[in-house]
Amino acid sequence: MSDPKVLFVTSNRIGDCVISSGVIREIGRQLPGAKITVACGRPPAPFFRQAPGVERTIILDKKKMAGHWIDLWKQVVGTRWDMVIDIRGSALSYLIPAKRRVIYNRSWETGLRKVEMVSRLMGSQTPLDPEIWLDDKARAEAAAVIDPHLAGGAGSGPIIALAPIAHQPGKSWPADRWGALVEKLKADARFDGWRFMPVGGPGDRPPATPALEAAGERGIDFVGKGDILASAAAIDRADLFVGNDSGLMHVSAALGGPTLGLFGPTEWWLYGPWGPKTRTVASNETRGQFAPIEDLTVDHVYAAVLALHADFIASAKPVTP
Repeated sequence: MSDPKVLFVTSNRIGDCVISSGVIREIGRQLPGAKITVACGRPPAPFFRQAPGVERTIILDKKKMAGHWIDLWKQVVGTRWDMVIDIRGSALSYLIPAKRRVIYNRSWETGLRKVEMVSRLMGSQTPLDPEIWLDDKARAEAAAVIDPHLAGGAGSGPIIALAPIAHQPGKSWPADRWGALVEKLKADARFDGWRFMPVGGPGDRPPATPALEAAGERGIDFVGKGDILASAAAIDRADLFVGNDSGLMHVSAALGGPTLGLFGPTEWWLYGPWGPKTRTVASNETRGQFAPIEDLTVDHVYAAVLALHADFIASAKPVTP
């Protein structure tokens, strides 16, 4: 008897791919030994190169007239799938042979956190925690950037990762405030010896510049230094993470590190980072109300970073007699 074959159509966005990543483990529980084909956008594709059970990743580069869906249909229609899971709710999933279909639709949006919604879609009674599968290549790429900084007279102090970019309008905290935040943290005794590491893709250089300039010799530049899995490996080296509501915020939370997400006019109660070591700070912290992210002050974010430090760094230090 051949191994079950599963097609998992997930997002073209990094954050949504992370949020739904628990589906991979659930497939293995429901269909042991399943061979999984993942279809996703190009930026998040590296997430799946070491994911358990994944034997193939098909990259969906968006084309005019829904041409990317036609290309995907041509690549998968010849297989008799045991299960098709479509987080994007596309028509394609109805046009290929499958014994079972699990297809997202808007009726599932009933105020649940996205992780919980995806979990219920899969029939799981417990949340399917997001997961990042780092590999040796990603770790080596992260080390190639981070370790020379630490060895070059900078010491080996803790690292706070910063993600000063979000690719949707209204979600990016102003770049100059990231610089001001770094200045305040550098002056705080609790962050003596800490390194400041902006993380982002190749196009994220301008928003990261003020933070890097403020960090000076204590800065580690991980902007545009590798693919998303290399960025994840760099974040995994950090002791704290602070970032806009973005894919990297969800990456940090999935890795299990202390994570602070900054929110403006988006639903922090639905899209906040998932996990026991996560916190959010919003320009309007009343559920159901919104304010521009520009209303989020440096002092407000600074206080939230100190609270994150108190909860997960200071409290973890052994008490000396």
